[in-house]
Amino acid sequence: MSEHVYILGTGMIRFAKYPDKSMKQLTAEAVASLLQEVPIDVKEIEAAWFSNSGWGSSSEQHCIRGQVALAPLGIEGLPIVNVENACAGGSTAVHQAWTAIKAGLYDVVLAVGAEKVWFPEDKEKMFRGFISGTDVELFTPLLEMMKAEAARKAKEMAPGVKQKEGGRSAFMDVYAMGARLHMDCYGTTQRQLATIAAKNHHHGSLNSLAQYQNDMTVDEVLEDILIAYPLTRSMCAPIGDGAAAALICSERALKRYPQARPVKIRASLLASGARDESNLDPISYRLARQGYEVSGLGPEEISVAELHDATAFGELKQCEELGFCPEGEGGPLAESGATKLGGKIPINTSGGLECRGHPIGASGIAQICELVTQLRGAAGARQVQDARIGLALNGGGFIGLGEAAMCLHIFEKV
Repeated sequence: MSEHVYILGTGMIRFAKYPDKSMKQLTAEAVASLLQEVPIDVKEIEAAWFSNSGWGSSSEQHCIRGQVALAPLGIEGLPIVNVENACAGGSTAVHQAWTAIKAGLYDVVLAVGAEKVWFPEDKEKMFRGFISGTDVELFTPLLEMMKAEAARKAKEMAPGVKQKEGGRSAFMDVYAMGARLHMDCYGTTQRQLATIAAKNHHHGSLNSLAQYQNDMTVDEVLEDILIAYPLTRSMCAPIGDGAAAALICSERALKRYPQARPVKIRASLLASGARDESNLDPISYRLARQGYEVSGLGPEEISVAELHDATAFGELKQCEELGFCPEGEGGPLAESGATKLGGKIPINTSGGLECRGHPIGASGIAQICELVTQLRGAAGARQVQDARIGLALNGGGFIGLGEAAMCLHIFEKV
């Protein structure tokens, strides 16, 4: 059994819309970026985990996705595991790779996430694909109810505001409903959500790999097109494509790579959500408690965090559930400046899903790429001073009102 497990290197491409690039091309570019950083022979890779959710729906590649994507790169003949866990697929791939090394099965393994989400020729099909991240039988009839409630609230709270026409991810309606409940319960405001989004747009403007690199003010976020009240377009993750990769290794393998700059994995956890009637605590509460116990750390020791902000409300909620502030105070925390660069707990320095982008199967690994960069002190203009401990929380799908799958990783500077 390996005493410690490390991220040996990472690589990713800029998340964007790539209608002319195939899944194989996106994967190849991410792996090439990784191998530029850690120039190893691919024959040294002992196993691989490949995260993807939508290749089957878009191109009929329903099975053996990892084998198909990695074989042209010479990564073949070894164990390859295909991972589908909705938006948590990338972090699940890393968790499974960590598990295999921790068990002593391998010393050097690869985790890759790749996704093509943008299909301009069939936008309705593209948006319908998001519903597969829910219990389709139960969720479909609820969706129209949530949309109607969002429209009613928009007329009440924002009459005359321009609303987006056409389709949207069903998850935006789930997050919007959660945001409205939080507003009713705790007095959270739309402006506080805009503060989070504006902060992430600023961070994204400093990240050359972010899909959106435009700085925005709070007022500009509020004045953007309304998606589902209270969420404007700038508060929501964009549609886009991308790929990211991570090389994970055991402690005994480190001596083979003296030029590498490893980052230690202090905790790697995977959990599933539960139905509302289960009486289980929310998934992120459970993971936070486990993660802090396993790592021997507390929320006050986290230097920088990448959270699953598919919307600004997602970040607000997770700040509370991770213990960065008391329940109900995620809005005031954002307004205080604590979560921006230079603050007490900088969050989503990459720009987060809202600005870095959210190609489903790649997002979890992209979070890890950012934290590795931060803990190495190599983030340039968005560098967090004296970053020592990084936390990534990556959720996927919905069961009831909570995420269906979620991974929490905690990393330490070596």
